[in-house]
Amino acid sequence: MVPLLPTAVVGSYSMPGWLERVKNDYLLRKVSRHDWDEMHDAAVKAAIKDQEVAGIDVVSDGELRRDNLIDHFTTRFPGIEIDHSSKRFYYDFYDCVVRSRLPTGPLGLVDEYRFLRRFTDRRAKVSVTGPHSLVKRVRNEHYPSEEALALDLARVLNLELRELARAGATEIQIDEPYYSGFPEDVPWAVRAVNVLAEGVPARLSLHVCYGNRYGKPSWEGSYRYLFPAILEARVQQLTLEFARRGDEDVGLFKEFAPPFDLGLGVVNVKSHDVETPGFVAARLRSALEVLPASRLAVNPDCGLVHLPRDVAFAKLQAMVEGTRIVRQELSR
Repeated sequence: MVPLLPTAVVGSYSMPGWLERVKNDYLLRKVSRHDWDEMHDAAVKAAIKDQEVAGIDVVSDGELRRDNLIDHFTTRFPGIEIDHSSKRFYYDFYDCVVRSRLPTGPLGLVDEYRFLRRFTDRRAKVSVTGPHSLVKRVRNEHYPSEEALALDLARVLNLELRELARAGATEIQIDEPYYSGFPEDVPWAVRAVNVLAEGVPARLSLHVCYGNRYGKPSWEGSYRYLFPAILEARVQQLTLEFARRGDEDVGLFKEFAPPFDLGLGVVNVKSHDVETPGFVAARLRSALEVLPASRLAVNPDCGLVHLPRDVAFAKLQAMVEGTRIVRQELSR
């Protein structure tokens, strides 16, 4: 049974320092692929356990196998050429290019999802980087426009999402932080999301933030730029950051009455200060003045990857406890 106000991580969890060193050593060919895989497995198991102990309803694998939100996908796409000499630190982006039409092929997310499912009985979520964000990091030497490339990336990703659903995935998040840096792209970016979502029998959420590179925002502004184009997105939830920015933009859900639910960011991932349960509860009460509890989910603003593990865990605990307070109030 899905609880009111379900809690979830947005995707990534705290990256252990030892895993960062392993990733760099692997990049420099100092660690074997076998050892690299084993250490990723261990880190993912620990991330799952932390989420469970914190009381999270919908868990992820922490995205700890990923160097960053781009390379985990571009290095797996058939037809994207990677310059392996272009990266010196694991968190950097590879230089990559498309010179012909993309063929289709598996991207490996199904195996990662199955690993996650083996180690938790809770609802599980998989995140994918959306076509708009990928387009901004891939040099295009074939397609007539960014939109054309994005639509073809979405076509390939769509096949992977369908396979994820066949493997049992019921919660899939599409990450599109670059919307906030290129608001003029939103109309065609939404068209690409709809190609990605077509025929996928899972609950799809679209996560849009203001960037989280090294724990800092890449852009600022209001979410008003999303509307009305975002209303055409064929997703079930729009997940946004509010803890850092304030909740004024929650009112956009009243003004435009979108057909999807809201994933409410109540934990600021760009600060080491741990929110209190009371802070979280107050944010939820404010949002409940706009939307009913049945249309709200609770999450951090973005991934917790840049926070120390003790801070990330404490923030999740506060998020869960604040949500519990409001659930109790609603049950009276």
